[in-house]
Amino acid sequence: MKSYGGWILGLLLAFLLGLALPLPIDVNLPDWERLTGWLGRMQPSGPASDLGQQLGQLQLWTCGMHPQVIQREPGSCPICHMDLVPVRDAEVKAERQEPHSQLWTCGMHPQVIQKEPGSCPICHMDLVPVRETAAEPEPSQEERKILYWQAPMDPTYVSDSPGKSPMGMDLVPVYEEPAEEQSGIRVDPNFLQNFSIRSARVERGRIPRLIRTIATLHYNPRTMVSINTKFEGWIEAAHVNYLGQRVRKGDLLFEIFSPQLLTTQQEYLAAMQYLERLRGQAHPKAVERARDLVEAARQRLLFWDVTEDQIGTLETQGKAFRRLKVASPASGVVVDQAAEALEGMKVSPGMNLYRVADPSTVWAQVEIFQHEMRHLRIGQRVRVSLDAFPERKWQGTVVSLNPELDPRTRTLGAQVEIPNRDGRLHPEMVAEVELEIPGPAKALKVPEEAVLHTGERSVVVVQKETNLFEPREVELGAAGGGFQEIRKGLKAGERVVTSSQFLIDSESNLREAINKIAAQSQVEWELEATENR
Repeated sequence: MKSYGGWILGLLLAFLLGLALPLPIDVNLPDWERLTGWLGRMQPSGPASDLGQQLGQLQLWTCGMHPQVIQREPGSCPICHMDLVPVRDAEVKAERQEPHSQLWTCGMHPQVIQKEPGSCPICHMDLVPVRETAAEPEPSQEERKILYWQAPMDPTYVSDSPGKSPMGMDLVPVYEEPAEEQSGIRVDPNFLQNFSIRSARVERGRIPRLIRTIATLHYNPRTMVSINTKFEGWIEAAHVNYLGQRVRKGDLLFEIFSPQLLTTQQEYLAAMQYLERLRGQAHPKAVERARDLVEAARQRLLFWDVTEDQIGTLETQGKAFRRLKVASPASGVVVDQAAEALEGMKVSPGMNLYRVADPSTVWAQVEIFQHEMRHLRIGQRVRVSLDAFPERKWQGTVVSLNPELDPRTRTLGAQVEIPNRDGRLHPEMVAEVELEIPGPAKALKVPEEAVLHTGERSVVVVQKETNLFEPREVELGAAGGGFQEIRKGLKAGERVVTSSQFLIDSESNLREAINKIAAQSQVEWELEATENR
């Protein structure tokens, strides 16, 4: 008893010294309570017991802004100079027993979660407290349905009502298994109505793939005609003088004087006169040679593009004409001519004087990337649209493919023939071409807007019940026609959200982050409690 008294007397002097000098100290509350409790248990009665009870009932004071500051008497905080407040035992115990602290998050960025209030590091909005949902209690055995009764020692003995087993033991009830709780996010019905949440059914069907590209229109080279002469001469009269002038087959283009042509006409007339003189008088072989001369001169005129009608006129009149009238061999539009003024110009054999194209059809020069080349076929139908006529679409056909790729763009050129009966399409116009490629016939598909692309993964939100949703990662396939093929992650008949699904996915990410932080806080608290012991 004397040894205890000396020790207690020293502790009392230290306590009185602390009252005389009120300095802020950092007190370990669990150690302080164990000390005062041990003192109380050590002396159940007497003066030392009273002292232990006084120490155990000692009132401590702390700062509301700096809880690490704890003093034995009221005063002001040495850091912020605010008045100290008394420490209540209930608060200390609650702080010690509560493993999960209040979490704070941003309303616009739910991935931001902190353990104390503040501002969002992204948008600088004030953080709001996270409200945790209470877990639903599991149904008790009284609430579960009894399927049957069975003997505790013989499971093969069952009964529809309670009773005794053949061994005289009471039968025990067998309950139905509780329904597995469906995982997902439950959403308030008002949320569904306010944000117009829509869903669509996962179906099987064909997904047409669409290739869009840009094309430039040109004249159809199959309908273009170059007009030239096969002899030398001079144009003395030009009847078509400007580009874009429409001509029909047989229309007069120009009149040309050619000494060679004039000489050939004279030779043809002379051969005809010689043949007439030999008939009925000369030997048949001589007549035959004269007939060959006439035919040779006639063929020469035909080779120089003198028409049969012009040769007939020459035979009827019996006189060579000085000018040869050259007509258009095809109908169309003049798209090129040798010079602005053709009259008086000397013409050499093979010189292109005019070029005429039929505008009833045009070609679109299309460029296709390498990864899309395998879908292109000759004879494939395409749709063509232009900004100049947004209300109309033309149908075209792929008629040819270039043999090699463009070395600059690494694309394959294709030619699409487009009907142009009304003449609205003009060369060098830029058009948008759509090539529809048939996809798999029984692909699992969802609307394109149902898929959330996060960069690393693709997510859809599955509607399991009216207000129960589950974000699910999927594997994508081909896309086209407003649909997306799902290769893995969904089944036919399920429903997926097609609008505002990013809100539900954000709620799911928020809850997952909260669970991770709560679990981390639980581990940290348990480690701290272990160290304090």
